[in-house]
Amino acid sequence: MDAKEAVFIISVAARLVDMHPSTLRKYERCGLLEPCRLRGRLRLYSPEDIARLRQIKVLVEERGINLAGVELALDLSDRLRELRRMVDQCADSEQLRSQVRELADEMLRLLGASDTGSPASATPGGTGSHP
Repeated sequence: MDAKEAVFIISVAARLVDMHPSTLRKYERCGLLEPCRLRGRLRLYSPEDIARLRQIKVLVEERGINLAGVELALDLSDRLRELRRMVDQCADSEQLRSQVRELADEMLRLLGASDTGSPASATPGGTGSHP
């Protein structure tokens, strides 16, 4: 992150998202965000950091997700944004299909889904029908 983008000190960032500064430090220790550091100690938060903190707050307070789940949700959110960028930038539909499939498989692996194949492979017999 460019230090010019990071403009909010921790007390201001905490007020913007209605959290205690110690909560922001905890989220940093957990690896959920990485504010810019100036002179070693001073944390500066960017508008993107503020948006990420707001997302964390929704996931924790409104959805009841623990921090391990928040980490997974943030990772998936980042990958979905990447997917959106790929769709917006790619003119070749075959290349796009390949990239989307690869990213979808990565997200499924993150979620512990062992079956990344077709719906027909979802059953032991591979027929897609239920016994």
